[in-house]
Amino acid sequence: MDARILRFRDGELALDHTAIVGIVNVTPDSFSDGGKFLEPAKAVELAVRLADEGAEILDVGGESTRPGAEPVAAEEEWRRVGPVLKALRPKTAAKISIDTYKPEIAAKALAAGANMINDVTGLRDPRMVALAAKERAPVVVMHMQGEPRTMQKAPTYEDVVTEILALLEERTKTAMAGGIDRQAIIVDPGIGFGKEPEHNTEILRRLNEFQSLGFPILVGTSRKSFLGAFGGGTPGERLEASLATVVLAVERGADLVRVHDVAATAKALRITDAVVRGRV
Repeated sequence: MDARILRFRDGELALDHTAIVGIVNVTPDSFSDGGKFLEPAKAVELAVRLADEGAEILDVGGESTRPGAEPVAAEEEWRRVGPVLKALRPKTAAKISIDTYKPEIAAKALAAGANMINDVTGLRDPRMVALAAKERAPVVVMHMQGEPRTMQKAPTYEDVVTEILALLEERTKTAMAGGIDRQAIIVDPGIGFGKEPEHNTEILRRLNEFQSLGFPILVGTSRKSFLGAFGGGTPGERLEASLATVVLAVERGADLVRVHDVAATAKALRITDAVVRGRV
């Protein structure tokens, strides 16, 4: 597997290994750990611990995107994440990602020390493209059918992978036309975002097809509800299922994995990267 490069304004991250993205939910209602890290000091403590455990990117979000979640006003979203970003930046060398689809939040986050943007709407807002290009910030371009509030109401596809590929190709072309560096783009098929369990397993089965786009691939399966359909239990009981999907994703071409359980994932990836990438 050829190593990819993720280019930041202040340097590069060589993806000659699987990069771990640690999840920092500063929300009262996220599906797995909503409310546990709403207090800024607790969120910062979590983020520092995840970085120590092996997360090279910390994804900080202030609005839940779980199925059925209601939108959050920009003022409230910034009230949640602003203090965390400002306190976190001096405490870690890890890259910080802001998990938002609002350009105004992304702009404030970048000014407060964030390095990249994770947009679950796939850069639908042209202002986000302009911002990322201006600030030379890497972006995660994700596929989502619908919006969080309604995305799990009978999502349908004729061919889930083909349709996601077409959307990601269109959105990444728009991103580059808007001035975003090709080496600053990551694609995410959006597992769990407007997909039934069988759609998610089909994406994992055919993940290597997304390599045709020519961008690093991020996969986020950690603790998600579709794992429960295969005996994964409650969110807190889905570690083994989450690790299985991480290993499968990397074997099929994932370059980055977004997870809650960084320490366990880092252990699983040592042998996975040794086999898949020849990295000992």
